Amino acid sequence: MTTLRALVLSCSLKKSPAESSSELLGREVLAALSDHDVDGEVVRVADHDVRFGVSVDEGDGDEWPALRAKVLAADILIVATPIWMGQPASVCKMVLERLDAELSEKDEQGRPLVYGKVAMVGVVGNEDGAHHVSAEVFQALNDVGFSIPAAGATYWVGEAMGSLDYKDAGPKPDTTGLTTKTATANAAHLAHLLRDQQYPATDN
Repeated sequence: MTTLRALVLSCSLKKSPAESSSELLGREVLAALSDHDVDGEVVRVADHDVRFGVSVDEGDGDEWPALRAKVLAADILIVATPIWMGQPASVCKMVLERLDAELSEKDEQGRPLVYGKVAMVGVVGNEDGAHHVSAEVFQALNDVGFSIPAAGATYWVGEAMGSLDYKDAGPKPDTTGLTTKTATANAAHLAHLLRDQQYPATDN
């Protein structure tokens, strides 16, 4: 079986080396994917000078093009984000805005360049909103051409208005861990299928 490539975009508001619960969850997703012939890397977006905008390159030192190259080289994209005020983190929203440019980037057969790529979502927070955040991120990713696997999200939320973070909560093998295993198995399965048989050419 062909080894696939995965990329985790960690959308923590914190730069490295600060600890990040969303990055921890992203790394757990990557570890689970390794059981399905998938390798990859985690990139913390806040460590890079990514400019606001909706083009593939905003110029003047914009570091999105380098991250975009990693996205295009991957078979599976995992967007890992914390919840803030019931919403995806601002870094996550910026990533989605930059991916909007992919709507106009096509291959020789008229398909968006991200067709055939699978997207997963990881969400953490100590407030309600994991389903809402997953829905927002999945819809945006699907709009630009990513494929969503069955049960393709994994998350952890602590007590509402609490202060306990996922990174401090200890292992959760029977809840978040089990969800992660299911999500990664389905994502890898779909990615292998799409690697072998891409979507048909478009007439648009």
